[in-house]
Amino acid sequence: MSGVCAAMTAPLLGWYDAGHRDLPWRASPTPYHVWVSEIMLQQTRVEAVRGYYDRWMQALPDIRALAAAEEAVYMKLWEGLGYYSRVRNLHRAAVEVCAAYGGALPADYDKLRALPGIGEYTAGAIASIAFGLPIPAVDGNVLRVAARLDNDFTPITDAKYKKQTRTRFAALMPADRPGDLNQALMELGAMVCLPNGAPLCGDCPLQHLCLGYHHGNAAVLPMRAAKKARRVEARTVLLIRCGGLVGIRRRPDSGLLAGLWELPALDGALTPDEVRQALAARGWQTSKLLSLRPAKHIFTHVEWHMTGYYLELAAPPAELTFVTPADLRAAYALPSAFRSFLSVLEGEA
Repeated sequence: MSGVCAAMTAPLLGWYDAGHRDLPWRASPTPYHVWVSEIMLQQTRVEAVRGYYDRWMQALPDIRALAAAEEAVYMKLWEGLGYYSRVRNLHRAAVEVCAAYGGALPADYDKLRALPGIGEYTAGAIASIAFGLPIPAVDGNVLRVAARLDNDFTPITDAKYKKQTRTRFAALMPADRPGDLNQALMELGAMVCLPNGAPLCGDCPLQHLCLGYHHGNAAVLPMRAAKKARRVEARTVLLIRCGGLVGIRRRPDSGLLAGLWELPALDGALTPDEVRQALAARGWQTSKLLSLRPAKHIFTHVEWHMTGYYLELAAPPAELTFVTPADLRAAYALPSAFRSFLSVLEGEA
């Protein structure tokens, strides 16, 4: 081993002990708390997760509560976190855990991996942090740290590189503190060995071991394979009112934002006249139509450029569900892509 070596364990754990972040899921690292927090943290900033985590634990304090929850409950709790397949898999896995393991996550890496939505990293995090098993938890933060420590220009998105990194860190897991070492590596990547060419090398407890630093390459590492350009889609979003209620509809059960509620939309960036014509063709009678501020929302592989309109209908079409603004806020999971169009409802009961 080169930069990733046994000599890093003691200084890294000492640094972690001296001042790691005070995060709510670290205060009580039960298997359930670790599991939920790690799923929430995927593709999401820590500060954004804090409030979601607290609300989730108040509403669904254990695995049995999650397994018994109605879809509307856990989807609403997740509203705005995105990547909604994560929360569906949480619920599916909770049901399986109740059926197969009496409502307690198994203290076994392979059994954890077999549950819906739990991959190598999440299984390693639960196994090490909650159960004290010497299993590595290698995420993007850890891959970045490893690439800099080793001065390695292999793209960290390469599957072979990920596997090699996981094998190497597995050999470093201390029998008494595997969870702390994994969290220390994550913490180092999140707070010091930062992404986008901005590592704080002067604050790093592993600077003396870092080949990337000593070769002057820390700022240019890690390497990543080139990303494919996102597909851009133009959409016309409609905030529809009828008798004071708001019209929403459910998206299809497969594809982007599957099964979630949405504001109705039309393909393309339509003018007011084109919107009236499209709705008239459906038999909808528009009594009022006003332009809303346009918005953009970025998903992993697609980007929505949205034109918005506020409109009032003379009669409610059967294909829409009409709810009060208060119920929309309290009971229906609406993706964050539509949030900017809801500002006109602020203050309404």
